[in-house]
Amino acid sequence: MEILACPKCQNNNIVKSGVINNKQRYLCKKCNYYFTVNKLGKKIDNYYIIKAMQLYLEGLSYREIERIIGVSHVTVSNWVKEYKIKKPPHGDYHPTYKIFNHLELVEYVKNKSLLSGAGMVITELGDKFMLIKWERFKD
Repeated sequence: MEILACPKCQNNNIVKSGVINNKQRYLCKKCNYYFTVNKLGKKIDNYYIIKAMQLYLEGLSYREIERIIGVSHVTVSNWVKEYKIKKPPHGDYHPTYKIFNHLELVEYVKNKSLLSGAGMVITELGDKFMLIKWERFKD
């Protein structure tokens, strides 16, 4: 693997600086940062970022999004900050959600009494579907 630049400052003035765990170690001459390989990090598919932002805007908490998508609530919080997302106030509405497979969703939607009295959105979530309802808080 060819190291072309420092992962911290992106400067290309680097020199070899020993071997650790059978990996070449490098030193950036500009910022004095030691590193062994290019930091690629974990890349999360944009699909999950978009879904997390949609769920956040629908009123779900970071931890609820974490449980649904499987991405850390801290990561979701960082995405909200990074993309400067502002959630509008929901006032006296509260979102609830259910996750269905295709057949369960069809059966749920057939029952008209479950659909009335609330706003609703259905979104794809991998191989399942998520139904989000907004119901007024009961006084």
